[in-house]
Amino acid sequence: MTDRKVSAKRPVTEERLQYHLEVKPGDVARTVLLPGDPKRVKKISSLWDSFKEVAEHRQFVTHTGTYHGRDISACSTGIGGPGTAIVVEELANVGVDSFIRVGSCATLKEDIEIGDLIISTAAVRLEGTSKQYVRPEYPASASHEIVLALIEAAESIGVNYHLGISASTDSFYLGQSRPGFGDYTQSFSKTLIEDLTGANVANFEMEAATLFTLGNVYGFRTGAVCAVYANRVRDEFAVKGEEDVIKCGTEAVKILAEMDEEKAAANKTYWYRGL
Repeated sequence: MTDRKVSAKRPVTEERLQYHLEVKPGDVARTVLLPGDPKRVKKISSLWDSFKEVAEHRQFVTHTGTYHGRDISACSTGIGGPGTAIVVEELANVGVDSFIRVGSCATLKEDIEIGDLIISTAAVRLEGTSKQYVRPEYPASASHEIVLALIEAAESIGVNYHLGISASTDSFYLGQSRPGFGDYTQSFSKTLIEDLTGANVANFEMEAATLFTLGNVYGFRTGAVCAVYANRVRDEFAVKGEEDVIKCGTEAVKILAEMDEEKAAANKTYWYRGL
């Protein structure tokens, strides 16, 4: 296989090996789980019936396998919108059309506990990557089919979960109302949590807005489920719920495949309960 790229505009090989992910058509399933942390990919695939490592390049680790007889893949995005956009673009180039973020977050709701899951229905676009694609008034919303699959998955594994709007940021610190080095801050950062809480926003995270925006622009199905590591209202932090969020995302891929099979059998364009 040659490493020569087709062009600078589209830096892939003649075999369509993608520049950043180093995957090609046939390497990944139609639906892919997207953790941020590369180490979480192995934790995800360890729950499957079988898997293999397809590629590992930079921050991007990709595994493909089967779960309950359905094809499934996972690919890490790293932190934030830029890496997420690269993953969506390059996975789409090799045939992926459904993307589910599996991550962590900080809740802005006092009554949500550390370790609970939050399923995002939409996202406030406080990051910059999505603005490189479309004007800021364009909505960042999740696919109803993936939201429903995640709800059913959370119910089936018996975890505490919540639905809500996320706020996606480019900064873990000032962008999420934390002080920077030397307690540096700005007025907008000081009032951010109060403003978002007043608007009924459920959590901070860093990838959903980019994922949802690109999904809507390109016509893909997207969704996100995150474990709550922090409660910003109560000022609590603990790494808890990772196993639950991994199980929820994995189970949702199976449920989404079942939904697609039902649609095909009934000749339906969109999934809804009943044939």
